[in-house]
This record gives sequence, structure tokens and C-alpha cells, in this order.
Amino acid sequence: MKAVQVTGYGDISKLSLVEIPIPEPKENEVLIKVKACAINNTEIWMREGAYGTDSKSGWRPEGVLFPRTPGSDITGKVVKAGKLVEESIVGKDVVLFPFISSGEEGSEHIAEDMSFIGSEYDGGYAEYVVWPAELCFDMPLSSYAESAVFSVSGLTAWHMVKQIQAQPGETVIVTGANGGVGSLNVQIASKVFGAKVIAIIGDLESKEKIKELGATHVVSYKSDTFVEDILELNGGPVDSVLDVVGNALFSTALQVLKNGGKFCISGSAGGQKTNLDFRTLYLKHITMYGSVLGTKEEFKDMLKAISEGRIEPVIDKAFPLEKAKEAQTYFKNKGKLGKILLLPEK
Repeated sequence: MKAVQVTGYGDISKLSLVEIPIPEPKENEVLIKVKACAINNTEIWMREGAYGTDSKSGWRPEGVLFPRTPGSDITGKVVKAGKLVEESIVGKDVVLFPFISSGEEGSEHIAEDMSFIGSEYDGGYAEYVVWPAELCFDMPLSSYAESAVFSVSGLTAWHMVKQIQAQPGETVIVTGANGGVGSLNVQIASKVFGAKVIAIIGDLESKEKIKELGATHVVSYKSDTFVEDILELNGGPVDSVLDVVGNALFSTALQVLKNGGKFCISGSAGGQKTNLDFRTLYLKHITMYGSVLGTKEEFKDMLKAISEGRIEPVIDKAFPLEKAKEAQTYFKNKGKLGKILLLPEK
């Protein structure tokens, strides 16, 4: 089969298109013909070594073992079952829960042995992938491409909104609202949990589309009166911030949060380190959350909301598998709206 492998830490030259054997499912696994795989920051940061030191960067302390096939937002059709798996699963269209861990229900995502598909296991930048049968769920939509945009971004966004306990009548700021996690944060906070959303983006070209996703207001961080704009639109400080940007908007987020406000971060595309005056936290009684992924129960709840039409897929562009380098380069462009896809059969 064709696959794209990361051969080591570095730039996109570390992505290599190869021909390798189709994997065999173990007794509790299934073989899936990949139909679509969405791109996430996580596989780019894995390649770039952003999760640790250059020699040991990954979800596990030992770092990534190369070569590794990335890709964690995967949909496809089950074509073979391991000997302990019910044969009835063969032929099903599935979406993959993106990690394995021994954590108890409700804490799977924080277990020490949490291992991620596309980082600790070979992922979806390939024509086939193997994965435990119990972590394969029915697709929420009939389209492989549309169903592939939720697994990592959607689960992360759902867990973020759950952590801040968003409520009807509250105001939530969503940074990076045009991105994969951000566009889902907008939808989940507003359409599922009933909060008022102020979406933060750079250029306002996608303003109307983001309003369609559920944002009450859309604000550009390039405004000379950025903080004042937010406070005026909301009539005062906001209840919570859902952040995927990091350093670039961190000080603004703390400024516009109310006393007793909540700040939840799941990414740092705008800078991984920041200066923090602790007095801001304790004098304003701010609660901070670090967040990535979520639980299987949250995954199921998310899939249900998608199937009910409460959350919609937002896709910017699709690339064939062979153009993974171009796709990852495009992914890092500012101004895109929604997810970038790799389609092995395109």
C-alpha cells in the first residue's frame, strides 16, 4: 500500500511517500481501508519535535519511533477482522477513537500510558490502517470526508467546553475560531451548550460563515482597540476563554476575563511560552485548564450531536495522499476556515 511516513524530527522534507506491506490486524483489531484522514496540528508538532526535546518528542516519554505514519482523524471501511473480533463488523463504515490507554472510564485521556494513533501507532496517512475493534465507532454522517473532521479536533473542543462548564447566558471567547478546533468550539459552545460566543480571528473575510456556525460576534485580533471591542460588545468582561493560540492572545484573554473567570487552552500556534504575572490569576480568581482530547463517553456524545445536525463539518480543502507535504504546508497558512483533508483515493 501507499503510505506517508515521518522519517525523523524536522521540516516537511521528513515526510516520505513509500510503498509498504498492508498491515495485518491482531486478534482484537480490524483492518480499515482509509477513505479520509483530516490533518491536525498534533502530527505537525510531532514531526517538528514540539512536544519535548528534539530527540524525545511525542505523547510518551520515550518519544516517537521512526519511521511513523501520522494521521489521527480517520474514517474508512472495515475490510478484515482479527480472530477475536465479530465478523459482522466487516463492511462497516467507521470513525476511529484516536488513542489507546488503560485509564478508567472518564480518565482515559490523562492516563500515563495514553498512546496516540499517528504518533505511538501508525495512522491514517495511508491506504490502510489497523486499530482495536472496540475503538471503531459508526460514522455520524454518510460522507467519509465529512465524518473525518471531528475525531481529534471535535473531541478536544467538546472536552474544553465541558471543562469550563459553559452555560446558557454566559459569554465565551473562542480564539482561532476559523481553525479546526476553534470552529468546533464555536459550534459546541453555542449550539450544544447555549452560550454566547465571541469569535476571534485575524482577517474578517470569514466573519459571516463563523456567525453561521453560532458566533454572536466576530472580532479581529488585528484591531487597534481589540480589548475595548470585546468589552463593548459584551457589555463588560467575559465568563470564559477557549484558547488554541497561546502566547499571542494570552494577555488579552486575561484582561477581558471577569473575576472568577475560566481559561482553557488546548494549543499554542501563536507561541508556546508566555510571561505570566501570577497576581493576575489570584487577584481575579481565574481558573486555568490545560486540555487535549477527552473521554470515550464524550466522543460518543459528540458523535450523537453530529448525527443530530447540531454540529456541522467545516472543510477548507482536500488533497490526495501523495500531496501530504503540500497539505501540511497549506495547513499552516493563516486565514483558512475549517479542516484540511487527505483523501487516499482522490
